[in-house]
Amino acid sequence: MITRREAAVRLDISPEMALRNGLPTRMSEAEVARLDADPPAWLAQSRANRTGRKPVWVELTCHVCGSTEMARPKKWWPEFTYVSCDTHGRDELPDVPDGFVRGEYEGIGTHFVGVLDEPVDH
Repeated sequence: MITRREAAVRLDISPEMALRNGLPTRMSEAEVARLDADPPAWLAQSRANRTGRKPVWVELTCHVCGSTEMARPKKWWPEFTYVSCDTHGRDELPDVPDGFVRGEYEGIGTHFVGVLDEPVDH
């Protein structure tokens, strides 16, 4: 059995949409596979309405240890250079390249820090 959240990830829908459309708190793998293969009208419409600009889910992967998590991306998230667990030291990441400045964004997913290396403006 998998959770509603995991079913939402696999169906590429938000947890809110899964709840709103009556997906149970736990589902079998076979039930999710059936929904994916033969989507009900609400799921088919959701897929048809996608513009492709923003993914519903992204996989965050720690650059240091490889830990992963599926998360809903926020509108303000830039395209991070690195993502690392919030327990790792910044010295565990590659050095900032010459001519770049590093910014850090805490609170990415449940336990990650987003790191963005940007060119220094002259």
